[in-house]
Amino acid sequence: MRAALDLASAATAWDDVPIGAVVLSADGEVIGSGSNVRERDGDPTGHAEMVAIREAATAVGEWRLSGCTLVVTLEPCTMCAGALVLARVDRVVFGAYDDKAGAVGSLWDVVRDRRLNHRPEVIGGVLAEESTALLDGFFRTHRP
Repeated sequence: MRAALDLASAATAWDDVPIGAVVLSADGEVIGSGSNVRERDGDPTGHAEMVAIREAATAVGEWRLSGCTLVVTLEPCTMCAGALVLARVDRVVFGAYDDKAGAVGSLWDVVRDRRLNHRPEVIGGVLAEESTALLDGFFRTHRP
């Protein structure tokens, strides 16, 4: 989670919401990492999780990320939660809960929907205070 927090801080360089993510292999090696790049790249899919998942898929040479863990500073949204299911990620670890858009238990629970063919394990609240502080600091300067 510390690596994800470092990546989250990097997103502020291009004035994006500070969210960072890493994908770990079954051996615990970082095989993908990302920060939010929506503002920098003008890409609505430029969420930290999506960037990290794409990089991990490139590293392993296929779209299936079985055995992998995604670690992210904020609870994933519906798009990212869906991508985690489709990529067959085994575990999702996140920091801060997102009561407004969280899709891993807060507002929705996409990853544990029994109608889907894959349901990753979820561990929430890891270093949540640090993740929340980073987000609160960013939004204090961006919202009236």
